[in-house]
Amino acid sequence: MHISDNARKVLEKRYFLKDDTGKTIEDWAAMLRRISVNIADGDKEKTERYYSLLDSGYFLPNSPTLMNAGNDLQQLSACFVLPVADSIEGIFESIKNAALIHKSGGGTGFSFSNLRQQNARVRSTNGISSGPISFMKVFNAATDAVKQGGTRRGANMAILSVNHPDILDFITCKEDLNELTNFNISVGITEEFMQAVHHDEEYNLISPHNGEIERQLRARDVFDLIVEMAHRNGEPGVIFLDRINGYNPTPQLGRMDSTNPCGEQPLLPNEACNLGSINLAALIKDNEFDWNTLQQVVYDSIDFLDDVIDVSKYPLPEIDAAVKGNRKIGLGVMGWSDLLYALEIAYNSDAAIALAEEVMEFIDYHSKKRSLLLAEQKGAFPNFKSSIYEKGNLQRSGKLDWQELIAEIKTKGIRNATTTTIAPTGTISMIANTSSGVEPQFSLVYVKNVMDGEKLLYANPLFEKALRQAGLYTEALMEQVAEKGSVQHLEEIPENISNVFVTSHDIAPEWHIRMQAAFQKYVDNAVSKTINFTSETTVEDIRISYELAYELGCKGVTVYRDGSRQNQVLNIGNEMKSSDAALVSHVKPRTRPEITQGMTRKIETGCGNLYITINYDEEGPFELFTTMGKVGGCASAQLEAVARLASLSLRSNIDIETIVKQLRGIRCPSPMWHKGEMVTSCADAVAKSLEKFNQVLPSNGIEFEKVEEVIKTGTHKKMSGTCPDCGSAIQHEEGCLKCPTCGWSKC
Repeated sequence: MHISDNARKVLEKRYFLKDDTGKTIEDWAAMLRRISVNIADGDKEKTERYYSLLDSGYFLPNSPTLMNAGNDLQQLSACFVLPVADSIEGIFESIKNAALIHKSGGGTGFSFSNLRQQNARVRSTNGISSGPISFMKVFNAATDAVKQGGTRRGANMAILSVNHPDILDFITCKEDLNELTNFNISVGITEEFMQAVHHDEEYNLISPHNGEIERQLRARDVFDLIVEMAHRNGEPGVIFLDRINGYNPTPQLGRMDSTNPCGEQPLLPNEACNLGSINLAALIKDNEFDWNTLQQVVYDSIDFLDDVIDVSKYPLPEIDAAVKGNRKIGLGVMGWSDLLYALEIAYNSDAAIALAEEVMEFIDYHSKKRSLLLAEQKGAFPNFKSSIYEKGNLQRSGKLDWQELIAEIKTKGIRNATTTTIAPTGTISMIANTSSGVEPQFSLVYVKNVMDGEKLLYANPLFEKALRQAGLYTEALMEQVAEKGSVQHLEEIPENISNVFVTSHDIAPEWHIRMQAAFQKYVDNAVSKTINFTSETTVEDIRISYELAYELGCKGVTVYRDGSRQNQVLNIGNEMKSSDAALVSHVKPRTRPEITQGMTRKIETGCGNLYITINYDEEGPFELFTTMGKVGGCASAQLEAVARLASLSLRSNIDIETIVKQLRGIRCPSPMWHKGEMVTSCADAVAKSLEKFNQVLPSNGIEFEKVEEVIKTGTHKKMSGTCPDCGSAIQHEEGCLKCPTCGWSKC
């Protein structure tokens, strides 16, 4: 497989083995050899087959397998679900187990629905419960304290049933984006609740420790609050619990009440799952899709993932037993958007929806056909008896002969309780140089920050090829596309190109959800996907999307409105840990150059016209000066103090939003309206100027020499944040934050 420069940097930073000094001691071939030998467990034929599979570019397993196979850790699973019992002992046992999983590189999902509500009586101590949210904060702090093997950031999913008495507090628990930063949260939705929403009825909140009805709420009010919070910051998502359990392969073992951090893998308590993805874009041969090769790739991938189960080391004996009892695997896809580009099919079209169903049915069918063969060779998964397979209750129909396959599985067994999942492919899709999962491309051209302030433009190869074939490619056009993020409404782009090369925000939410539902139809587990909205999206738009996802058969839905988590994203990686506090006194502000460039803004305040000057260098805003007419005395001294402290903070690389937060809204006795907004004090005026400047920083795609023009004209495009590692713009895909430049991600 050809390894791009970008992919090589990601591999060197996150995947290749290093010696004790941190020096890289692997290359691509050595990594594949390490993984293949390990997963094949000494079988020479399998070793060569797995090496060829990985090197073909057709398939890659989840990151823990790439990182840990063949090394001392040997923990190869990406996702886990842990139980949380309603006792102090049970809660802290789960915290300990989660820490062990995070240390080994996995993510964890929890249902907190069993915990009694806040202020409920605790007989054993004659006290009262502090409720699920207080304990979520303890889990969150524990995650902060554990670094995942130096390669992956801890991630958690918290799910609370919509019937829990604390559900309203849960829905709003991430209103402050500085809280629960290591958690994604989703409300566990029941069929009963959705019917109550539809009929505008009340529903019951049930005390988990005694089963009594605590009180009733109007279902539409609760649904409205979920939608409002999702509009505000993208959370909570929703998980349709009854629908998930309708597809539970082993209902005899219990209900599935939680998922992994990105929501695509529902699991029983103590289960884990091994995941991998097929690169669909690589299967284009002579401008046609290669179905024969896909079939062989599915067979080899299922063999690979099944063998991963046996060679992986699991953090707990309970997990080892649960995993080997059901042998769940999740084969998914990546490169879907690039495949559509190559076939000249618009993502937002009926043709794309039909192809999605056809491709995923083919993968699902042949994954089960291969798992059937493995069961004949090695035996069915131990909990096969009384499963949906043993009863012939697998719910599938389509173009392929499902009835014959289901009947054969009922008689002979199947090796894996699940075979298909569409998981986030963040960094592995970067390695494969293709689009993520089933997401549309976020941008056709993106900006990469390199040394000395230089910026390079990277275009989607298929888009660049289409432009060159049409004789339209120019650097100027690429810069224009990078600035806009899309080719829609560009006069230079002909309709046949603009119709095909759509990006995430060009696609109406309905098409996002229809695509998710099309893949979900033939996926055992669930589909990781983010429904991207523009910043102008209304609350009603999100409500309609949630309802549509339910109606079309999705198992859950995650939304993100552009810019709604801007403060959180900008703070990622910049928050000071307690262990770093001692370093504060050693921070050395960068040296002021002799000559700087900047701009001065005039703002009317209650004290008079305030002139605020912001100077900047190649690294960003550098210093701030304030001048106000003839004012003197204390007012002048206070303005100078604000400016000096703001300048010191800027030169010390303190995030602008943090400075703004401290100054914004400070009130004096003489507030003043300025161009349609209230200026409550001179300090507030400084905050507003910094905020305006921050919206057009070069990391958001604006060159420094254009900053003044952009501030004046207001033509900047609001971005959702910057990568803490390289400063490039962050994308929201598959329920995660992702940097397309360096591979940084956070789920």
